Order: sequence, then structure tokens, then C-alpha cells
Amino acid sequence: MASLLAEAGCVAPLDEAGELIEAADGDEGLLDRLVARRVTGEPLAWVTGSVRFAGHRIRVHRGVYVPRWQSEALARRAVELLPDDGLAADLCTGSGAIAVALSRARPTARVFATDVDPDACACARDNGVEVFAGHLANPLPAGHRGHFDVVIAVVPYVPTDQLAYLPRDVREHEPLLALDGGLEGTRVLEQAVWAGAELLHPGGALLLELGGDQAEALGVVLAAAGFAPPRLFEDEDGDVRGIEAKKRSG
Repeated sequence: MASLLAEAGCVAPLDEAGELIEAADGDEGLLDRLVARRVTGEPLAWVTGSVRFAGHRIRVHRGVYVPRWQSEALARRAVELLPDDGLAADLCTGSGAIAVALSRARPTARVFATDVDPDACACARDNGVEVFAGHLANPLPAGHRGHFDVVIAVVPYVPTDQLAYLPRDVREHEPLLALDGGLEGTRVLEQAVWAGAELLHPGGALLLELGGDQAEALGVVLAAAGFAPPRLFEDEDGDVRGIEAKKRSG
């Protein structure tokens, strides 16, 4: 099986074989069907029905954006910033992975989530997330605006002309709505900054995943929306993958 997966272009065929065997639970016919789906490029999380994220098993429905391990550092920082009795929003929640990580680490806090994709909302609810259908902050209860401690978002931020360079299983299967960030990749990122400014109380933190030189491009928008200069999060290669910005007082 591992050799078949390797020939299909899977980068970790032995690990994936183990996950597929576990998902089949001894049913050889089911295992064959799962392998057949995976070798066509269908994301592994869709095939097995779940993925590990920040130590939690997250259900991932077919057709829903698959949470990435690269987002875990931002999720862990959000946990650190969220008080035990705090209020958090996970915008563009997808499967609800970040909201799950926040809720389980801070069980007495209140964690809301939003997404424009009905399939993503259904998946997040299946993971026990309190999710509202709509764009960024728009569907959240009006009475909570200005009271959030943490707003976190993994929005679509891939520049449109870079979509062709994504891995095949992502490019051919995952929803474009969760990937395409417009010409420079910053269209929804800029909207998320203003959403965060609306939701957060002074001193509250906005955390955004991004790529390339997008942090620099967002600097003007962050300042205009009332945020202090951001803290940058770098990956193992030294590339900026996220920002944390505190809302100023006044």
C-alpha cells in the first residue's frame, strides 16, 4: 500500500498507510476504497474523516478546508491570551479546529466561530463548535461587539496567481473559497483587521495567519484600524506565517 501511495505522490506514504488502515478498522473492502480515493489526490483528512490538530482529533467533512499543522502555533498563542472566563472569536473557522483547541483549553471561556461556507458550518457544529453562518464578524451577536479578548482568523490568503502552485490535492479538491485571497492575497486579511477592530476591547489581541510579505502590506491597515505594531510569527524556515496585534486604547 505504501508504495502505491508513494507512486501517487503522497509525501509520507508510510504514515498515510497507517492512518488509512486505522480508518478501515479491519474492513479490507473499505480499506481498498479508501486507498483508491487517496491515490486520486483526495485529501487524506477527507478520506479518513478526521485530522489531528493541536493534540485534538478534528472531524473533517468532505468538501471542507483541511486544518494545517502550520496553524497550530497561532492557536496555541490564542489559548495563552484567552482568560479562563474570556470571549474569543474564530473567524473563517472551517472545520472548527481552532475553536475546538480554544474551547478545550479554556472550557469556561466562550468561543464563537463564523464561516461563509454552509458545509464548513455544518462540520464545525459536528465538532461541537458554536458557529454562526456569515462573513467574518457580521453574524456575531451585537451585544458582544467590543468585548472580545481574542480574535483569530485563518482567512484565504493565497494570491490568485499563486493558486496554480499549490499541492495537487489542495488545488484540485479543497474549496477555492478557503484559499483565494485575491490579487495580492490580502483582500480578506484587510477585512479581518477591521472585523477584529470592531469585536475586540482595548488591549484585546488579533491573530492572523498570512504569508510572504503580507505582514508588511497590512501595516498601514492595522494602524488605521487602531492596532499597535504587530508581533510576527516565523516558521522553521524564518518565513513570517502570522501576526499578533493588540488593539490600542482610545
